[in-house]
Amino acid sequence: MWLVLLQKHKLRVKRDDIMRLLQELNPQGTEQRTRRRFIRRTYHSMGPNYLWHVDGYNKLKQFGFGISGCIDGFSRRVLWLTCGHTNNDPAVIAHNYTSCVQRLGVAPMRLRTDCGTENGTMAAIQCNLRHHHRDYYAGSRSHMYGTLMSNQRIESWWSSFTKARAQFWIELFGDLRNEGHFNGSNRHQFLLQFCFQNVLQADLDECVELWNKHRIRPSRLAMCPGGVPNELYHLPHRYGSRDCGFAVDEGSPQ
Repeated sequence: MWLVLLQKHKLRVKRDDIMRLLQELNPQGTEQRTRRRFIRRTYHSMGPNYLWHVDGYNKLKQFGFGISGCIDGFSRRVLWLTCGHTNNDPAVIAHNYTSCVQRLGVAPMRLRTDCGTENGTMAAIQCNLRHHHRDYYAGSRSHMYGTLMSNQRIESWWSSFTKARAQFWIELFGDLRNEGHFNGSNRHQFLLQFCFQNVLQADLDECVELWNKHRIRPSRLAMCPGGVPNELYHLPHRYGSRDCGFAVDEGSPQ
């Protein structure tokens, strides 16, 4: 504030006077800053399929593996987790989305992604599936762009994924590189994909299965109940909520 007054208004005020005035004008904020307490936002979701969070995981891209994932905000159920040669191709991301919609038979009320161009086709499909509905988030409002940090549900899950699964693969491929078996070329990336693609995908499938069956403790930073992701997703009425998804005909997401 001292610097703002100097630069913007050309006022030279004693720091002690500024601190005293701030304490009088905003005592609560001053106390929080003194305690160095970070104020976190509270996450809110009305129920399963209210908001899907989609993002890519890039820590294995240097070895030729792009991972794409999606998590339901209310239940924290992982809806898909796939690996391939890229997670930047709009056709690949759109295929993951349409396959999930067809498998579940519903489209989410809202879809949240970052501003990457790989999400454009998926966003268009989501808006098209929701264009004939009459709720507030129908049509173009059914998709929401945001920064990486604001896409908190999937970003938080990536942190857990790194510790539980991805770190093993990062170290394995790193050892291959340090021993001279991998130099980052397209040929070496192709060889790694040929050798490890199915094994890595099987590991991701097992990770999703175990995650969706484990119990999540309640959080004071989220207006969502604790419980098992699969149960929270399929049985929301037990937790005082409802399914917010919209039924999709079998041929719609083509």
